[in-house]
Amino acid sequence: MSEVNPYEASVAADAGNIEGLGQDGGGGFLDRKSFFVREHVGVLKLSNTYDILDPASQKPLGIAKERPGALIHLMRFLVNKRLLPTKLHIYEGSDFEDESKLLFSLNKGFALFRPKLEVCDTNGRVVGWLKSKMFSLGGAFRVFDADGREVALVQGDWKGWNFRFLDSSQNEIGTVTKKWAGMGKELFTSADNYIISLNDSASVTDTALLLVAGLAIDTVLKE
Repeated sequence: MSEVNPYEASVAADAGNIEGLGQDGGGGFLDRKSFFVREHVGVLKLSNTYDILDPASQKPLGIAKERPGALIHLMRFLVNKRLLPTKLHIYEGSDFEDESKLLFSLNKGFALFRPKLEVCDTNGRVVGWLKSKMFSLGGAFRVFDADGREVALVQGDWKGWNFRFLDSSQNEIGTVTKKWAGMGKELFTSADNYIISLNDSASVTDTALLLVAGLAIDTVLKE
């Protein structure tokens, strides 16, 4: 019987996890570790759209488009949108009408107190999920992969838009912040813009889940 190379087994497992994350598994897009997220501004808008850009060059990398459905659109005139279900679709490139560029989606059901959000691939298969944490000052939620492994705790402060991704040993593996230092300068963003930065060790699957977690801060905590 031949020995299994641990590295090859790890790569194969990760490849299996990301199957269905876009036609090419999100390669290239999900190999990055920093994302500048810029929310589209609109008057009386009932759904959100986010540009996902390279922090240094501002080059478009992807776009996230909320698609709650016609009925939920109407209900948002009467009910706080945080209580209603929604779907956030993440595409590679800048055209959210091109379904061939869909990478993954975030699905939120009805919830009063602790919403659970599922991260699904293009086939509708759950590749991870997020669950808000009770009694947390500043807001927090946990990120899990499809096997129930906790990828990170997303922990915020009470006074502003600063969040940390912490692993099970409380080590910082990423941040969501208004300020990003790089390319010899600092980029300061407005209330609707922020930077998601991940450690270099993050796998493609974890990058997808943590990117969605950063986008979900609006949905879970800040809306």
